[in-house]
Amino acid sequence: MYILLEDEYVIRVPPELLNDDYSEAVIEASKSILEGKLVDILEGEKSLGKAYIVSVSNIEMKGEGTIVHGDGGVYQPIHYTALAYFPRMQEVVDGIVEGIQKFGAFIRFGPFEGLLHISQIMDDSINVDMDNQRIVGKDTKMELKVGDKIRVRIVALNLASASLSDSKIGFTAKQPGLGKPEWAQKQDINN
Repeated sequence: MYILLEDEYVIRVPPELLNDDYSEAVIEASKSILEGKLVDILEGEKSLGKAYIVSVSNIEMKGEGTIVHGDGGVYQPIHYTALAYFPRMQEVVDGIVEGIQKFGAFIRFGPFEGLLHISQIMDDSINVDMDNQRIVGKDTKMELKVGDKIRVRIVALNLASASLSDSKIGFTAKQPGLGKPEWAQKQDINN
């Protein structure tokens, strides 16, 4: 789900951005550093997980910046508002199949990518056709290939590091209402 968050941060404004308009330099440095960053979402002292900052707005400088000897940049405390994507366990998301492997399909949703393991795709024996990048149910003939839209539920979520590439997200499509839209229509006809 997308959330709005407010937070404070100390931005390093590099010397090459320092010009006549210091406010513009702070805004540019803030967007460059914060957009695309994973941040902790806290409730008091308790961590609720991590969110991915999509866009930063309402950047306000808090006091004066500090110049560190030998650095050349200015360290400016700021207060900001951000639109962030905050994935949650058991959340149902719509994604796109980005890749097929022998062990499952990689699904992209928003800025994240996760694995739909072969055991969580459908209630059918599965053939993986690596040459044509598709997964096909042996009896149902339901097919999943690169570029398909699919609805999945998040069943594993580990955003422990500050990097998206180290994130581990797992999905299932084996529950009613999940999978490709065509699969739901096929299941309705069979029932």
